[in-house]
Amino acid sequence: MADIRRLPTPVAEVWDWQLHGACRGESTALFFHPDGERGPARARRQAAAKAVCARCPVVESCLKHALSVREPYGVWGGMSEEERARLIAAEPAAVAAGV
Repeated sequence: MADIRRLPTPVAEVWDWQLHGACRGESTALFFHPDGERGPARARRQAAAKAVCARCPVVESCLKHALSVREPYGVWGGMSEEERARLIAAEPAAVAAGV
């Protein structure tokens, strides 16, 4: 579960970037894996989700958010949960600073 203490305050300007995401209107099933999904099926779903992220005008804001709150699930900002976990483990100070 995400640590909600890291979430930004409920101020519209902080969350406004979400209104412009290329993922709006897409099925959440594209970005969040079902229980037990592994191997090629998971890789295909993640690739399709990342393709949406690749054309997204707010991909950087999305990734920054996911890293700052340590979002544990799904594809955010063009990165899978495993990729974000590796980035956080490799450079926790940079991630905490919002880099």
